Amino acid sequence: MPQDSSSPSAAAPAQTAAAPGSALEEQAGHPWRRYVALGDSFTEGIGDPNPESPGGHRGWADRVAEELARDRENFAYANLAIRGRLLDQIINEQLQPALDLKPDLVTICAGGNDVIRPGGDPDRLAEKMDAAIAQLAGSGATVVLFTGPDLGTTPVLGSVRGRVAVYNENLRTVAARHDVVIADMWALRELSARDMWAPDRLHFSPLGHHTIAAMVLDTLAVRHTLEPLEPKPLPPKNWRTARTEDLTWAREYFMPWVVRRVRHRSSGDGIEAKRPVAGPIFGGPGMPPGSAD
Repeated sequence: MPQDSSSPSAAAPAQTAAAPGSALEEQAGHPWRRYVALGDSFTEGIGDPNPESPGGHRGWADRVAEELARDRENFAYANLAIRGRLLDQIINEQLQPALDLKPDLVTICAGGNDVIRPGGDPDRLAEKMDAAIAQLAGSGATVVLFTGPDLGTTPVLGSVRGRVAVYNENLRTVAARHDVVIADMWALRELSARDMWAPDRLHFSPLGHHTIAAMVLDTLAVRHTLEPLEPKPLPPKNWRTARTEDLTWAREYFMPWVVRRVRHRSSGDGIEAKRPVAGPIFGGPGMPPGSAD
C-alpha cells in the first residue's frame, strides 16, 4: 500500500516496486509482472465470446492483463477460473496452484454462485473467504477482491439482492483486515443497464466486461486505453414483445440452470482452466501489433 510521503522510508530512494498511484509509479508504469486470476464464470469471461481467446472467451480479466502487459516486458498472466465453481471449489482447486505460480498481483471473485443458491449464508461464506485472503495476502502479492454487483434490476437474481449486500459488507471487512484492494462492482452503477448483460441475463456482455476491466484498472491507478462506452438506450417494447422475450429466456437459459441445480451438476463439469500457466498475453511488448485490439 502507498506509504505516507512524510515517512523516512518514503523519502528515501525506492528499493522496491512503486506503489500504485505514487509519483514513481506514474513514471515507471505499474509495478506488477505476474498476474493470476481466480474465480468462476465471471472471471473466465463467460458472456464475452471470442474464438481467438483461450477457451473461446475473453472477459474482463483478459482485458486487464492486456493493458498491464503494455507497460511490462515479460509480463505473465494465468487465469484459473472455471464456470460454475462454488467458493469451496475455488479455494480447494485454485488457491494453492495460484500461490505456486508466485504472482505479484492476484484477483479473486468467488462466492457468487453460493449466494444465489437457496440457503446461501453470506456470513459463513465470508469466513471461508477470510482464510483464503489471508493466504493470498500473506504471499506478498497485491490482492484485488471483488464485491458482487447490485442485482436489484436483474430478473430472478434480483430476489437475492439482500444476501449479496450482506456478503459485500463482509468482504469489505475482510479486505480491511488484510489490507487488500476492493474492486467494487456494487458501486459500478453502469452495470444496471441492460446492454451490460449477456442474453442469458446471468453473465455480463462484452460491454459489461469492458466496463468492469476499466474499473479494475482505475482502482489499481493504472493508466489504460479502455474508453468508457455508453450503452445505447433500447427501443421501447410493448407488453407482448417483452412477455415473449421473457418466456424465450426462461426456456433457453433459466430452466437449464434450474435443472443443473436439481441434478447437482455444474456448467463447469469437464471444463479446465483456460490459462493454467502464467504466460505472455497478446498486446504486451514484443507481441504482434494490434493483437489486443
